[in-house]
Amino acid sequence: MLSGFGLDAGDMTRMAVLDDEMWGQIEAVLPPVKGAMGRPMRDHRLLVEGAIYRYRTGVAWRDLPLDFGPWQTVWKRHHRFSTDGTWDKVLTALQVQADARGEIDWRVSVDSTSSRVHQHGATASRSQGGPSSHTGGRVELQGSARSRR
Repeated sequence: MLSGFGLDAGDMTRMAVLDDEMWGQIEAVLPPVKGAMGRPMRDHRLLVEGAIYRYRTGVAWRDLPLDFGPWQTVWKRHHRFSTDGTWDKVLTALQVQADARGEIDWRVSVDSTSSRVHQHGATASRSQGGPSSHTGGRVELQGSARSRR
């Protein structure tokens, strides 16, 4: 199933981006098409579908099919939604809806095999200087604490 929308992977085609049910879940979260002044913007659905198509297929913005409108318009709307927090609101709304349907498992398991030190911490010097020169700040390393006993 894809994203809890009742679709199997075989039901999706390259050009089919959002069905009406999918669109209905995010439409209310998007900003109004007509602002306070000026002419109305292009329909959000067409441009959102263009951005989804672009990420699904991996094409460059300039190679976006004309079915979605001018690529510059699709890119500008995507960029605007990225910078003004609209995509964050869409993600939050979809997560809330999926959680209400019981489709999200929030449990996370992390152990030492999936934890890595930051690249700058991996090469830090531990042998020179006082206690504040250790990567842990003023806290002593476990090995040095054991050797003093």
